[in-house]
Amino acid sequence: MKVGILAGGLGSRLAEETVVKPKPMVEVGGRPILWHIMMHYSTYGFKEFAVALGYKGEYIKRYMADYCSLASDLRVSLKTGQVEPHGNGQRQSEDWVIDLIDTGQATNTGGRIKRLQPYLGNETFMLTWGDGVSNVNLAELLKFHRGHGRIATVTAVRPPARFGRLEIEDSRVTHFDEKPLEGEAWINGAFFILEPRVFDYIDGDSTQFEREPLESLAQDGELMAYQHHGFWQCMDTIRDKVRLESLWDTGDAPWKIWK
Repeated sequence: MKVGILAGGLGSRLAEETVVKPKPMVEVGGRPILWHIMMHYSTYGFKEFAVALGYKGEYIKRYMADYCSLASDLRVSLKTGQVEPHGNGQRQSEDWVIDLIDTGQATNTGGRIKRLQPYLGNETFMLTWGDGVSNVNLAELLKFHRGHGRIATVTAVRPPARFGRLEIEDSRVTHFDEKPLEGEAWINGAFFILEPRVFDYIDGDSTQFEREPLESLAQDGELMAYQHHGFWQCMDTIRDKVRLESLWDTGDAPWKIWK
């Protein structure tokens, strides 16, 4: 089963980083968040990816093209231009196959998905955004999707509170946390599983997937929600990046399910 990843947005709220690179290439623990997302999928055996590029897409192309070389000791012939990895110095590299598709800078999310159609094939596929990590169990997500027989499954999450929650008694803070608030509504956490018929709900480049397609799928009874109670975090702001970095640096990154 192939995995589509949308990696073409501007990331304007991370302008400190995205002025020079696309948001999916902003690093956590020395690796782009896109790499973390792909590691999550590959841990469950999903190793074929179609990545929709847009803003500064060439940055992602260069990273992927250089990935094997950067992960190996090399022998370089300046005369011939030949580059070979040393057999005994090559470090383990991920067993991924990746289609990197330029879907245009101005294309909206639905349009990017539509442009990936030739690379995802006429079969069930997974889809997510290139800026969020989670420990969602993808095997259980797929089981849930296959069990209901509808066109689309979205992973529903309760995000951590944007600001710390205070419990106060007589002006004294008695409790503080930033955990998900049980009273808050479920939101779209991405990590979709979709049937090919979903492309019929997308008109073209200007279509925002989160609007007309998902609204119409819901109205038609074709959108189901897999409720994820575990960790989920998008990286929209520097504050989000700092939080993810802190979790990684302390060895307490819930999304790191690989060895």
